[in-house]
Amino acid sequence: MYTFFICFAALVASYFVYGKFIERIAGVDEAIETPVHRLADGVDYMPMSKFKAFLVHFLNIAGLGPIFGAIQGALFGPAAFLWIVFGTIFIGSVHDFFSGFMSLRNDGLTMPEIISKFLGGKVQKIVAVLIVITGVLVAATFATGSAELLASLTSVPTLIWLVVIFVYFLIATLFPIDKIIGKVYPIFGALFLVMAILMTGALILNPAYTIPEFTTQGLYLTEKSIFPYLFVTIACGAISGFHASQSPIVARCIQTEKDARPVFFGAMVLEGLTALCWAAIAMAFFHGQPQLAVIYGAAPSVGVNEMAITLLGPIGLILTVIGVVICPITSGDTALRSSRITLADTLQLNQEKLHSRLKLAVPLFLVAFALTFVDFSLIWRYFAWVQLIIATVVLFAASVYLIQKGKHYFVAFIPATACTLIVFGYILQAPEGLMLPSMIANAISIIATVVIAILFLKKYRKTSSDA
Repeated sequence: MYTFFICFAALVASYFVYGKFIERIAGVDEAIETPVHRLADGVDYMPMSKFKAFLVHFLNIAGLGPIFGAIQGALFGPAAFLWIVFGTIFIGSVHDFFSGFMSLRNDGLTMPEIISKFLGGKVQKIVAVLIVITGVLVAATFATGSAELLASLTSVPTLIWLVVIFVYFLIATLFPIDKIIGKVYPIFGALFLVMAILMTGALILNPAYTIPEFTTQGLYLTEKSIFPYLFVTIACGAISGFHASQSPIVARCIQTEKDARPVFFGAMVLEGLTALCWAAIAMAFFHGQPQLAVIYGAAPSVGVNEMAITLLGPIGLILTVIGVVICPITSGDTALRSSRITLADTLQLNQEKLHSRLKLAVPLFLVAFALTFVDFSLIWRYFAWVQLIIATVVLFAASVYLIQKGKHYFVAFIPATACTLIVFGYILQAPEGLMLPSMIANAISIIATVVIAILFLKKYRKTSSDA
């Protein structure tokens, strides 16, 4: 249990120490006018308080990610704690901060437009496609997990629940941000936190369960190697490019740059804490039992339901509905919202009129709905890999931004390089990838990463020097 508390304290401290360091490097200036003051449109650019923006953004980036990913990551034992902590502090929080901050400094533009400015038009088009794909995959994944749990709790078939969820998706995505998202999501964000707190507290106070330490033996329950599988399994709880697609939604509502650290860096730290709690709960609850291995690769909603009811009784059932049904649904609709505004920015389409939003939203919804009939675990793995590519590109863009400003760009460049290594390592050896032997795949990954890093520095440091 000491391991858990040390990791928890490290994450909390990172917000006050490393978060302030990143804020200073970025050059946050509250005197600079934010996009919402210049571009208010009554739909996407609408002012929010810091606290509301924080809760909305936290709920947008969280959903099932820090629950499902952490539960599956628990198969790797306490090593998952290390990835959650170091990944959140040095990669995820840096990625989230700069994705939001660069959007703030560029009229609240979506990531493809930001990427175009710093990495060029070719990379922009690739990222635009990947962000739209990621948004659709998130909506399909989160809707499936929620519908399956609702079906298990009621006599209503999964298909009916899926239809209901997607009808809600359409309504929430098309409405102005203050009508549903701005009013209801802060409440759900707070409830999502309450669920993690109560579950962790019940676990710690119950003598029947013990959170394992790094020295605990026999908890590694998978044949998969830690690299690269752990780093892709726990995505949203450590680093997720999906967050970059969500950042502009809130960046268009923030009223001062001083809110960037609490909203973007802070929300990622909180998601890391949530993932840490759920990984600890899964390790303690299923310690040494084969049930946890069964959960890997399947929708873990049943496992969440079992843990919640066992630890908290009837209250646990209510929290399960909130944490594994309502909150993921809210993340699903903002995922589709981000896909819509990404397409709108890329195609330069005005979104003030409802019919304009419908033209983009309906095709996205049809594709997402069709994907709900594909194997959940396959969608999740591809989502995790695609979002990591997006995160890598965003971190490289942040590196260019810092190089141009004459700042310490290594805070973004080193995480970008680490993500590059994971991206190559996974797709070269994963069953859904090229299935190369791990030794060969890892060697190729290292060589490719070194080459990309050298080419990047050669190009952008020289360009900055010439300028």
